[in-house]
Amino acid sequence: MTQNFTSVASLPETPRCPDPTDVGGSVRPMELSEAIRRRRMTRNFTGAPLQRAVIDDLMAQALRAPSAGNTQGRELVVLEGPSETDAYWDTTTDAAWRARSRRFEGMSRAPVIVLPFSDPDAYVERYQESDKVRADGAEVEWVVPYWHVDASFAVMTLLLAAADRGIGAAFLGNFRGEAALKEALGVPVGMRWLGAVLLGEAAKPDPPSPSASRAKRTVDDTVHRGRW
Repeated sequence: MTQNFTSVASLPETPRCPDPTDVGGSVRPMELSEAIRRRRMTRNFTGAPLQRAVIDDLMAQALRAPSAGNTQGRELVVLEGPSETDAYWDTTTDAAWRARSRRFEGMSRAPVIVLPFSDPDAYVERYQESDKVRADGAEVEWVVPYWHVDASFAVMTLLLAAADRGIGAAFLGNFRGEAALKEALGVPVGMRWLGAVLLGEAAKPDPPSPSASRAKRTVDDTVHRGRW
């Protein structure tokens, strides 16, 4: 059954699910702190389409993520429906992988796939502008490729926004097919592909990935106060 979304009076631009339990049992509308705690990757979708207004709002929220120098050198390609999402699967997987993958059927039903791209040249150009250029005129040494960092910020914001809205989401990394995907979608040569975000109504059951069984590192294990 297609999921219907209605507006909340105080936030007309962010309609929410009318029934917090009617989202396949994966996620439901929540506060940010709860969204952070409950967010997980959904790999089984019902195939029900998302309304265009919902998709547009999620994209707008993703683009609110921080950007070095306000460069905003991240682009989002949105694929909706099988006629468009097939381009992603056809260029990044092959028949053998699809046949042996126990998750492909559920993932392939995602009605929306968002492909984040970063633009390295935009950052090089931005940091040659008067307010960013170094006093000695030397070029910036990009020890950290902030174009990827900014694109990652946008992806994380998108995942949290989806969780907050009761929409299933998963991030799939860039492991293969970047050149073929860019060619199929007409993406400029200089753009770098980060991965794919699957969006849609979560289906039951959605068994956790084997990776989910790995013990979570605690704050004490991970946070170093004052020094390592």
